[in-house]
Amino acid sequence: MNPLFLRILVAVAFTATSSMQVAAAPLSDIEANEVRAVIVTQLQAFAQDDADSAFATATPGVRAAIGNPGRFLAMVRGEYPMVYRPASVSFLKPEEESGTVMQLVQITDRDDKAWLALFALERQPDSSWRISGCIVTANPWRSA
Repeated sequence: MNPLFLRILVAVAFTATSSMQVAAAPLSDIEANEVRAVIVTQLQAFAQDDADSAFATATPGVRAAIGNPGRFLAMVRGEYPMVYRPASVSFLKPEEESGTVMQLVQITDRDDKAWLALFALERQPDSSWRISGCIVTANPWRSA
C-alpha cells in the first residue's frame, strides 16, 4: 500500500473519530500503563531496527494493510523520522473513546524540533492493546 495513501487513510480515520461527540473517559492506571508499554515497545523496536517487534505492536488490520515488517519499518523511517528516532518522548494521559484509546505523546526529535503524535490503540480479543494508527504534527505549543 502506498505510504501516502495510508497516511491519508489514518488522517481521515482520526478526523472521523475526533468529530464524534462521544465523551472521552480516562483509563485506569493499569490500562494507561499497558497502553504506554505498547508504544514504548514499538519505539524501542524502532531504535533497534527490529521490524518484527515493531510490526507486532500494530493491529491485525494495520499489519494486513502494510503487508510485512520490512515495509512497515521503511514506511516509519521515511514518513515518521521523529517517531522512528525520537530524542525524547513524554506521555500525556490517555483517554478512551468508543473502544479506541487515544494516547498523545510529545516528541522531541534529534534536531530539537517538537512534535505531537496521537496514537490510536484498540483492545484485542486476548485483552492486549495494539496500535491502529498514528498521526503526527509539529508542536507549536512547546515551552521555551
